Amino acid sequence: MTTALLTDRYELTMIESALRSGRAHRECVFEVFGRRLPGERRYGVLAGTGRLLAAVEAFRFERAELDWLANENVVDDATLAWLADYRFSGHLEGYREGEVYFPGSPVLTVRGTFAEAVVLETVVLSILNYDTAVATAAARMVSAADGRPLAEMGSRRANESAAVAAARAAHIAGFSATSNLEAGRTWGVPTMGTAAHSFTLLHDSEEEAFRAQVDSLGAGTTLLVDTYDVQTAIETAVRIAGPSLGAVRLDSGDLPSLVREVRAQLDSLGATATRITVTNDLDETSIAALRGAPVDAFGVGTAVVTGSGSPAAGFVYKLVARRDEGGEWMPVAKSSPGKVSAGGAKRAQRLLRDGVALAERIVVDDDRDGVPEGLEPDAVVARELTVPLMVDGAADPRWLGRDGVRAAREHCAAAIAELPASALRLSRGEPALPTLTV
Repeated sequence: MTTALLTDRYELTMIESALRSGRAHRECVFEVFGRRLPGERRYGVLAGTGRLLAAVEAFRFERAELDWLANENVVDDATLAWLADYRFSGHLEGYREGEVYFPGSPVLTVRGTFAEAVVLETVVLSILNYDTAVATAAARMVSAADGRPLAEMGSRRANESAAVAAARAAHIAGFSATSNLEAGRTWGVPTMGTAAHSFTLLHDSEEEAFRAQVDSLGAGTTLLVDTYDVQTAIETAVRIAGPSLGAVRLDSGDLPSLVREVRAQLDSLGATATRITVTNDLDETSIAALRGAPVDAFGVGTAVVTGSGSPAAGFVYKLVARRDEGGEWMPVAKSSPGKVSAGGAKRAQRLLRDGVALAERIVVDDDRDGVPEGLEPDAVVARELTVPLMVDGAADPRWLGRDGVRAAREHCAAAIAELPASALRLSRGEPALPTLTV
């Protein structure tokens, strides 16, 4: 399906005007970056790159789109003719999906003519801003869970397309599974789920509901035990499934104390291997509060699909360089108060000492690699962050599809492991790493 109309009208009116002025085909460099981290967090996690590359390849103005634009008088005939032949033929480079980023990080660079690059602005930002917001929130939840698995269960708190994107982004950031079947089919995210309270209420008794579920799914299933009385439900669950009952789920109540009571009751009934899963509007703070409780797994819904209070990453898409009349590259940037940006094409490196990240280094316009003052050159390693993503309009297949999701998930875990311990604090604060520009 074409993604061409997933854009704002002014992208097309700019192209029309640029075609008339003769500047539409001037070579340009656009850059995606954030001026700050969402929610004053210590680091961000980039997500959505694989989805974006597929969207750029599918960005075509077909007959139906062109007819609608003509009927609505959005642009003139010359612009419609240009759009009919549109294929992005430029280059994309930037951070790998799953990479950690900081304010000023050039997470994506778009190189092409003004017209072919500017028309991608909205679809680029809509994908990266949402997916990154979800991944950044999810990564904090993974840290708070301290090694215990998390499942994404927020499909009913997002629109249908965003639900799939959120499941994908959360998995990249470390969630182990999702309740969303389309995310499983499309992206290979493991799926999970058993029953809701309505299933228990359907039956004449809780015992009848539990028997039906165990008969269907086996003793290893997860039984929801808080529809009525938790203590009675656990006794019934173990009596029906036996001590090999897979897990029980708690979705209400004072979880820290309730979980301890449930663990004690399960152990007293011989169900020592039965796991306890908790849900109930969890976020990173409530997950962290349960670190000392005998919880085996978490299910997170609303908080993760809404970025846990920061539903957009705050990325912007800015023109940073263009060729002048003589063919030389000229850095450009806006200078309005509060929105100052740095001109010039950029690449980035992460500086590490003994495997621990020290700083983000942004190199503008040239190939200088000098170590910033105060860091001893022989003790610092620079890891390249900017990699090719799309060349001459063709996406690198390493970043696409299910394989791309797996690679991004592995890379995310490795990138977070490089961060200093201070980066994992859940409180608001300054970015964990400084951004150094040379």
